[in-house]
Amino acid sequence: MSSLPSSSPDFSSTPEGVPARSPLHAPAPHESGLRHTSGEAIYVDDMPEPRGLLTGHLVTSPHAHARLLRVDATKARALPGVVAVLVAGDIPGHNQVGPVIQDEPLMAEGEVHFVGQTVALVLAEGASIARRAAALVEVEYEPLPALLSVKAAVEAGAFLSEPHVIRRGAPEDALAAAPVRLSGECMTGAQDHFYLETQVTLAVPGEDGSVHLWCSTQHPTEVQTLVAEVLGTGRHQVVVEVPRMGGGFGGKETQAAPFACLAALGARVTGRPVKVWLNRDEDMARTGKRHPFLGRYDAGFDETGRLLALKVELVSDGGWSTDLSRAILDRALFHLDNAYFVPALEFTGRVARTNLPSNTAFRGFGGPQGMFVMEEVLNHAAERLGLDPASVRERNYYRDTPNDLTPYGQAVVGNRLPRLHAELMASSDYARRRAEIEAFNASSRWTKRGIGFQPVKFGISFTTGFLNQAGALVSVFTDGSVQLNHGGTEMGQGLHTKMRAVCAHELGVLPERVRVMHTATDKVPNTSATAASSGSDLNGQAVKQACEVIRERLRPVAARLLKLESPGDMAAIAFSGGQVFHAARPLRTVRFAEVVHAAYLDRVSLSATGYYATPDITYDRSTGRGKPFHYYAFCAAVVELEVSGLTGEHRVRRVDVLQDVGTSLVPSIDRGQVEGGFIQGLGWLTSEEVLFDAKGRLVTHSPDTYKIPAVGDAPEDFRVHLLEHAPQDNTIHGSKAVGEPPFMLALGAVTALRQAIAAFGPPRTPVSLASPATPEAILRAVAAARAAS
Repeated sequence: MSSLPSSSPDFSSTPEGVPARSPLHAPAPHESGLRHTSGEAIYVDDMPEPRGLLTGHLVTSPHAHARLLRVDATKARALPGVVAVLVAGDIPGHNQVGPVIQDEPLMAEGEVHFVGQTVALVLAEGASIARRAAALVEVEYEPLPALLSVKAAVEAGAFLSEPHVIRRGAPEDALAAAPVRLSGECMTGAQDHFYLETQVTLAVPGEDGSVHLWCSTQHPTEVQTLVAEVLGTGRHQVVVEVPRMGGGFGGKETQAAPFACLAALGARVTGRPVKVWLNRDEDMARTGKRHPFLGRYDAGFDETGRLLALKVELVSDGGWSTDLSRAILDRALFHLDNAYFVPALEFTGRVARTNLPSNTAFRGFGGPQGMFVMEEVLNHAAERLGLDPASVRERNYYRDTPNDLTPYGQAVVGNRLPRLHAELMASSDYARRRAEIEAFNASSRWTKRGIGFQPVKFGISFTTGFLNQAGALVSVFTDGSVQLNHGGTEMGQGLHTKMRAVCAHELGVLPERVRVMHTATDKVPNTSATAASSGSDLNGQAVKQACEVIRERLRPVAARLLKLESPGDMAAIAFSGGQVFHAARPLRTVRFAEVVHAAYLDRVSLSATGYYATPDITYDRSTGRGKPFHYYAFCAAVVELEVSGLTGEHRVRRVDVLQDVGTSLVPSIDRGQVEGGFIQGLGWLTSEEVLFDAKGRLVTHSPDTYKIPAVGDAPEDFRVHLLEHAPQDNTIHGSKAVGEPPFMLALGAVTALRQAIAAFGPPRTPVSLASPATPEAILRAVAAARAAS
């Protein structure tokens, strides 16, 4: 029993000798931040090439819809350096990679359904040879009619889902009686994920038909499952490992799997390692986007701006196959209400089938598209009634009353909307700035300004109940160092940083003594995707449980070393800063490493698994009722911007954000998520326009034609604050999810743009602004406002 010498790397203490405080709830650098900036961070394509590596290159369809008549790879196979050219008939197992519904063949059979669909896989001794060989594969097609838009699909009756209906009260009667009635149509556009690291997988064959894949995926278990099915083997023969991802945003939740399956297929057939990697143009052309949504609404208000009834029809563009489109549509319907109580309503949604790449998960998972419609309804009402849109929003908030249930019947427990509203209105000085903007607009002919207030209520959980589970494996070594495996994947969002802090806190060691290992299916099996903003919630609880098991095993050993004799003393043993001690006598310590070593000599297990499943998640589609979310995250923003009436360009002058993250696990990580989420949402709403030509070919397939926000698009004055003194019950250490909610805050920019555009016309000028609000769209809206005068 002694204090650890200062030379030990496992010791940290305050000047008074009390062991160091926990790393939890404190700012910390990203665990890979220095490696990111130095270039030392290793991604899949950075890994040393194994001996005999082959490059896989895809032969893809040039048609949006066509009958596949003939595939002849004779010339390609004759090219020196080509090892094999594979088609659907070479697949030993199932030719299906649909994540939910089996409607997505890995390689085309019979027909092709979008430009870029895989027809064949070339395997060659290098990328240049593989590309040359792919050009030599002769494919004969018979073109067929194609559906290239939501409206075209609706007219043709082409759908991927049946209608999903959520209804409350008698909206038809309430609409008929409403003093103010509004109707309209709005369309939200697609958005490319534009992760820095494109889709890539390295597959290495092993003994007895096994295969090990290093894959840039948010869902290692799904990749494992689909690879096993394509190869016709058991999942135990497949290991999927994720070193880290250079971004995901939902684009690698399901759509990494086809490329992983192709790499694994190539490895199985040739017996050699295979890498399949897409360049930027290929990635953008062959992968799905955020779903475009068509929304039609019929709304009733009273004269004060209170919403009385609302009917909304949503149709999403699912692309050629189902992917996750049904669940994404569900979440859009769940978030149509956003922050507002609607007494009488009918929300209906359906997924349309088009001949475009299959659209997929993207940050917010349909929530932004649903909220967009509601915010357009409220903006429309504010303009019609001549009211401040912020006042209309506040008037319709959920209140803490038993009857204020969501459309699907869930209570909004822990509602922080009124508090966020009051605090942000005061801190942003909204009222004074709005008055100043109105004065500026009255005196400025060619430039106008606008300010928008945007609240957000976002449900946290996978809406598919069984996905709300996670596992972890914690191993402690006899020197007191720790290896942590958990089921979440790191894509730059800081999940590993948070999990390391949780682990260090629970075991009472310094964060640098915890190494977070690669996510791998042979360490933590059967995990869910890192998605739905649930990575920290689910995996954090699993990590905590595993650490608690180990800590409880160590207590008797520590009690012996500390010479504690009372049975009650054992519960008072604390672990902190690499030291173990009685909480009432913190200066009398024993090293954590010493306790661990003694436990090993006593044959006490020093590894444990943890598991967590979110409780009480239910939803009945047939009735449109249930509790699909564990809790709600809240946030709000005030967005001020300026519009040029000559060019349609705008610049964001200032943004104030107040984000409810509960008691943040690592505040510096959460702040980065808020900033990044807002900017990405701003890109979706203002600059990122996805365009296809009349033949279904992607026009905006590279950075020269697709405009993501740059430094100059960021707010000149960006103020982000985390709501203080707001712990959340029944979550990991009182924290809340933060990945997706800030994205929707950018909807405030649309409100601000509408105010600025309306200022070019007479009072109460109706604004018709397309989304995304590109300079061309803004200029058209300004011209319409001027014409109204």
